[in-house]
Amino acid sequence: MYINRRQFLTTLGLTTIATQLPPHTTIQPPRLKIGDTIGLISPAGIIETKDIENAKQTFTNLGLKIKTGAHILDQNGYLAGTDINRAKDIHTMFVDKSVKAIIAMRGGWGCNRILPLLNYPLIRSHPKIILGYSDITSLLLAINARSRLITFHGAVATSTWNQFTVDYFQRLLFNAEQLTMGNTATNEGKRELITPGKAQGRLIGGNLSVVATMVGSPYLPSWHHSILFLEDIGEDIYRLDRMLTQLKNAGILNQISGFIFGQCTNCQPSDEKSFTLIQVLQQHIKPLNIPAWYGSMIGHIKDKFTIPVGLEVEIDADHGTIKMLKSAVI
Repeated sequence: MYINRRQFLTTLGLTTIATQLPPHTTIQPPRLKIGDTIGLISPAGIIETKDIENAKQTFTNLGLKIKTGAHILDQNGYLAGTDINRAKDIHTMFVDKSVKAIIAMRGGWGCNRILPLLNYPLIRSHPKIILGYSDITSLLLAINARSRLITFHGAVATSTWNQFTVDYFQRLLFNAEQLTMGNTATNEGKRELITPGKAQGRLIGGNLSVVATMVGSPYLPSWHHSILFLEDIGEDIYRLDRMLTQLKNAGILNQISGFIFGQCTNCQPSDEKSFTLIQVLQQHIKPLNIPAWYGSMIGHIKDKFTIPVGLEVEIDADHGTIKMLKSAVI
């Protein structure tokens, strides 16, 4: 449902109250079950009909039914419809009792534009799983911050749903397992320690470029004693340095208790004078003296964890593991 100006101002007031609630009010959404219906939305970039058909096959194989947003195939420049209609599809999926989870079709760009249009008290009063990554980071962080709902950083509908990705999706969201996530033997070599040790905190983060663009907005969760996880794709090293510097200068890095950089796909030095990504991470993160590592299975990669945003976890940098301290769904 879209809200008019008066309703919007009222929502802002309610949202302010919601964000002042104590941390223990964080909501775990209900788990998925075989036969459930998931809602597919396009809150960012444009998709095609074939993308929906492929997604339908993916989720049918997982024992799920699908319902598509009314504006899922809309086009408005490089966006999947107008800001108002993309926000409307999100509201509709949250209030639809037949829909048990919401999955974004793809990322791209556009989610930041609709954050002021979302009715966060409405979302809080209809808690359900919402999943995506890349540009969907905006939605995951804003909904966690303003609605106090655990959200999920993981595969979008157009991702590669291989056995690794499906396994974590099912164990986390169907079985409600309290997982310890770590790299397998086949991808262990991609992991590199920055600072050893263990730490506990709420798991907060997503795409670095998106997180950096949200700095200064009212849509980010508290970073105090959090575990920050980041990933990115196709960025020059100096740009990653610039974005991490922004997080540092904004006071974010000084508040966190632990740090995980997942994968940075196609992030290469621009020339022989460039730092490497590991050198940049060491420059920014090592002085914090907090447990940290690079190479977790998070990001624009085929093998993806499903990460519960806002959940209390314990990390072990020496072993590269993320231990959930309770299940993410009920």
